Amino acid sequence: MSEPTGIDVEQGDNGVLHITINRADLGNSLSPNARDALSVALEDAHSNPSVRAVLLGAAGSRHFCAGAGLPSKTDDSVTQAIAEKRPGDIARMLAHGWQRLVAAVLDCGKPVVAAVNGVAVGAGASLVLACDLVVMSSEAKLIEAFVHRGILPDSGAIFLLTRIVGLRKAAELLMLGEAVDASTCERLGLVNRVAAPEAVMATAEELAGRLAAGPTVMLSHTKRLLAVSSESSRERAFEQEAWAAELISHTSDLREGLRAFTERRTPDFQGR
Repeated sequence: MSEPTGIDVEQGDNGVLHITINRADLGNSLSPNARDALSVALEDAHSNPSVRAVLLGAAGSRHFCAGAGLPSKTDDSVTQAIAEKRPGDIARMLAHGWQRLVAAVLDCGKPVVAAVNGVAVGAGASLVLACDLVVMSSEAKLIEAFVHRGILPDSGAIFLLTRIVGLRKAAELLMLGEAVDASTCERLGLVNRVAAPEAVMATAEELAGRLAAGPTVMLSHTKRLLAVSSESSRERAFEQEAWAAELISHTSDLREGLRAFTERRTPDFQGR
């Protein structure tokens, strides 16, 4: 009998796909099965035309995601298991595991909004950082806890943090591993909104609904251009922007946006 994944997926009538990590009794940590199920849900959202935005949330009120969740064993079994792995095993595990999950968020052609109800730790923090928009509870925290376990920051943590907060601050967060409260996360640009705990989901739903009602194809290309902006030369960035604009010029949503502007009304985008 297979393990229940604890990943709930529900399609809303407004084009918003709700994905919930439902493992509150385990700090919403992700087992390999749960992590892979979450990857699949995001990959499916990318290719599903009925999905126009994704809302990623978590059950309970204490944890958004405690990462992989380390075993609580007191013997040497975990150390022994690592020692028995062959060269390349750990790299392959990361590539097909947490790196795949973070890439699924980054590569999803639909905007992904995170409703961070509680603490996000380690790889769970990377999951937050990969999302396009983040609403965080005023009582939540983000902790880059890798250093406290002697683990190299993985799951794209260095890549994501450096892009968001810069080299110096990323070094501080990763090397000291201090808990970062919600107000500091907002000040550093790690999250977009801070809300009272009871208002987090409603605020995230409002943002996801606005995105789902927007011009989906244009938003997808905007997301892609944002992703490559810090990795490209100016010439390459301008070239990609120009070709994206060419593709968008043939969408129904662009024509609807122009008509709505001339007719002085709210556009009715269909995501095409």
